[in-house]
Formats: sequence, structure tokens, C-alpha cells
Amino acid sequence: MSVIENAIKRLQAARAGAAFARGTAGASGGAARRRELAAAGNAAAAPTRTIVINHDALRIAGLVPPSHQERELARQFRHIKRPLINNALGRGVPRLAHGNLIMVASAVPGEGKTFTSLNLAFSMRLEEDMSVLLVDGDVVNPRVSRILGVENEPGLLEVVRDNVPLGAAIHATDVPGLSFLPAGRPDANPTELLASVRMSEVVAQLGGHDPTRLVLFDSAPLLLTTESHALAHLVGQILLVVRADLTAQQVVLAALETLEEGKPVSLVLNQSMKPPHAEYYYQYSGNAGTPKNASGA
Repeated sequence: MSVIENAIKRLQAARAGAAFARGTAGASGGAARRRELAAAGNAAAAPTRTIVINHDALRIAGLVPPSHQERELARQFRHIKRPLINNALGRGVPRLAHGNLIMVASAVPGEGKTFTSLNLAFSMRLEEDMSVLLVDGDVVNPRVSRILGVENEPGLLEVVRDNVPLGAAIHATDVPGLSFLPAGRPDANPTELLASVRMSEVVAQLGGHDPTRLVLFDSAPLLLTTESHALAHLVGQILLVVRADLTAQQVVLAALETLEEGKPVSLVLNQSMKPPHAEYYYQYSGNAGTPKNASGA
């Protein structure tokens, strides 16, 4: 039995009998506020500048696969994205509230979280009639922003802290269907910003006005910072990346324990040396039961 499966079973046993409940919409005043933000988001979230993505630089940085592995990795990311998209759009399964807001996380650094975020974004943007916004939510170590050369540009933190319009912070890219929101310049109190009411409003603008837009947040590791916990409360799905033969079972358990009860979580085993058909991709929803082996990944 894999480390991930053991971790999930132990956590589920600890939570046995806990009721699984999805949140409902807020009061009518809150709903009106969200509709107002959504209308504003239609205009405010339109990308105005273009980033030319240098795939050679990404490959050198280890953020996209080597050329000889591209086809196999593309196949695996198709498996990873499908249940996430189905959850977001309600294709064959109940539609998740805010399911188009997806946080890619890890327990600790070095698991392959940013690699997964980028390649998942590249794969998702190939979907018909859908677009992808990649957000650098790792405001402490904004690696994607640095690689793309926009680490000093206004980004998520300026939008939240300084009310910079989203349209002034989101960049289009030369990859069709993909746009990017940098982390922004460092702040002394990033956790408080991400936990603020204003951050909730920004997230509503990012994903609320267009259900066909998938918003991927590359977050900080769950056990390293508190920023990732603030972000986790705002998304509808979490993808937890676990590095094969490196991450200890207790570390996986500790990361899962930081997430709120009932939050839909998917787990990806990264860098496994097993054949592709033997690797695992799990979905976990925080309620007692058996983890689902959804697909190879």
C-alpha cells in the first residue's frame, strides 16, 4: 500500500463519523456584493500586457519536462486535469462550489509543486471553450514570477493591498488561452493580506464572473508558511503534490490536517520510478471512506 494511501486511510479513520458538508451561499447582502464584484470583474480582469514564455528557459529551470519526455508527461497531465475540470464544471459529477478555483500545494518545498502548476496550466488551456489564469500565490517565494520576468511588476499583493485594478496586474501570454497574475512586491504582512476581506473580493472577481475560466494558484508549502492556509480557505479544490520516495507519511498526514474539514483535495504522486500505469492519483474529500484511485498520473 502506498505512502499516500496509508496517510489518507489514517486521517480518514481519525475523522470517522465527521459530517461532510459543503458550504452554501451567504446571506442575500453577500450575494448582491458578489454579483457586483462579478460584474466589475468582467472588465477589470481582462489581460492587457503580454508575456512571451520562453520554454527553453523553463526547461533549464526544470519547470517543463525535457523534450524526450514531453509526450508522456502531457498524457499524464491529461489524466490529472480531467477530474479537476469535471468537478469545476459539473461534468458527470456534482459541480463543486468555486470548483474553478484550484490551489496547487505541497507539504514542504521540493515536491514539484511549481512544476505541476505550470504544466497543469499548459494542459488545461488546451480545453475547448475554456481559459486558464495562473496566479503566483507563493507571495513569499514567487518563483514563477521570477522565471517569467515579472517579479517586480504589480501583482496579487498590490491588487489586495493597494486596490490596483486587476486589469493592470494580469498579463496575457503568447500561449493561447493562458494568462498570468504575478505575486507582486513583497509585503511585511502577507498572511494578513491573503486572509482579508479584500482578498475574498479579489478571488470573487478572478473566478466568479466566468465559470469557464480555471484559476490555478501556485501556493506556498502548507507546512512552511501560513499564507497557504489563508489561500486554502478561498478555493474550491486543492491539488496536493507529494514526491515519491521522499515525503514521509507523517508529513503527508500533517499537511492534510492543516486543511479544513470537507475541503476537496486531490493528491498527485510526483517523480515516481514506477511505470506510469502503476503511479497513483487520489481524490480525497475529508470524509470517512475509501480513497478513489481516479487515474494514472
